[in-house]
Amino acid sequence: MASPPDTSKNPKLERYNSYIRRVNSTKLLAASSKLLFRVTLLVALVLILFFTLNYPPISDQITNKDNHHHHHIHTTQNFLSSAFYGSGAAWEKQVRHSSTPRRLNGFSVLVTGAAGFVGTHCSLALKKRGDGVLGLDNFNSYYDPSLKRARQQLLKKHEIFIVEGDLNDAELLAKLFDIVPFTHVLHLAAQAGVRYAMENPQSYVGSNIAGFVSLLEVAKAAVPQPSIVWASSSSVYGLNTQNPFSESHRTDQPASLYAATKKAGEEIAHTYNHIYGLSITGLRFFTVYGPWGRPDMAYFFFTKDILQGKPISIYQTQDGKAVARDFTYIDDVVKGCVGALDTAAKSTGTGGKKRAPAQLRVYNLGNTAPVPVEKLVGILESLLGVKAKKHVIKMPRNGDVPFTHANVSLAYRDFGYKPTTDLATGLRKFVKWYVSYYGIESRVKKEIDSKTANNE
Repeated sequence: MASPPDTSKNPKLERYNSYIRRVNSTKLLAASSKLLFRVTLLVALVLILFFTLNYPPISDQITNKDNHHHHHIHTTQNFLSSAFYGSGAAWEKQVRHSSTPRRLNGFSVLVTGAAGFVGTHCSLALKKRGDGVLGLDNFNSYYDPSLKRARQQLLKKHEIFIVEGDLNDAELLAKLFDIVPFTHVLHLAAQAGVRYAMENPQSYVGSNIAGFVSLLEVAKAAVPQPSIVWASSSSVYGLNTQNPFSESHRTDQPASLYAATKKAGEEIAHTYNHIYGLSITGLRFFTVYGPWGRPDMAYFFFTKDILQGKPISIYQTQDGKAVARDFTYIDDVVKGCVGALDTAAKSTGTGGKKRAPAQLRVYNLGNTAPVPVEKLVGILESLLGVKAKKHVIKMPRNGDVPFTHANVSLAYRDFGYKPTTDLATGLRKFVKWYVSYYGIESRVKKEIDSKTANNE
């Protein structure tokens, strides 16, 4: 008969197995805790990074309120922008709705720098006639961003959506072109201003050159390729002494880094037109002014300083001659931009390959009537009912040129460009907007209204 199984060792085995289970359970709990801690830490770091990049410190916000003393430029661009902006169905719906034309054969236009001065006015004009308009702007703080935000609200009332992003965010640009088959791009985004280039040269290279190339890279690969109209500048004429400035004059002597980046843009445009078949039109703006204008422009800060009783500096050339500008009213410039869009030929490339020669153009958009800066001040004094405290000083060597005068016969021939607003009329409209926007005392409004009535 077989002996019964020996069970004397079973209690020990059970105790050992129980011990092993407890050890494994403890190890698993410790590993889970470490993993949870690391995930929590990673999420916290991502959130801190996101809020740091999107919201400047309080000290920066205070600094940004100063319109005339800039030590840096804060932008809301961040490397996560594409993921955050492009991940929602509601966002894509806004993009499509804004860019869909409402008229037969209407354009679908991407306007870069849409919260800027010229960008806002052009977007409104295109939307008004039934074109689809989508804006792109990074809302940098070169000048008071609150003015850009106010323009954004104005566009929003007319169902124009501005995507907040940067030209150098290639992923975001590619996503916009994937969502919308743009027929045209009106490229107005740029780092503006001649004098600021001496403080922050890299901002000009990053926006006016790298940003332009980034846009052209996406446009060349788009299907269909859009036609491109972009803002060059009268500054490209630099040290040219022939007058009035004509598109056939030399532009290889820039007097400022800003001018040099705009001239570089014209050469880059030639390259992308030649290799990829992009239809590109460059517009050389001459001192654009008017309502919703830029606070860094002389007419704007002269108005502010005159009303506040502060002295203003009026430049003379080194040999004592008056400095004069071909001041061009915003409505005239908008007509020129729209005319250039309407006459822009289709691009000829497909899939990034040129199929045939493509249109390449450049035009002056000016007023054809240079006015001495001192006369501009006189008109403002009359409109504001305040005598300016003037300091006449020699023009510093900061890149400003002493004289601009546009020959616009080429733009007139090709799309009927004809400026109609003289400086006195344009400044009256600007001042009327200025006192309303900033809530200036009623005496100024009465002064303007009486002059408006007398001129009508």
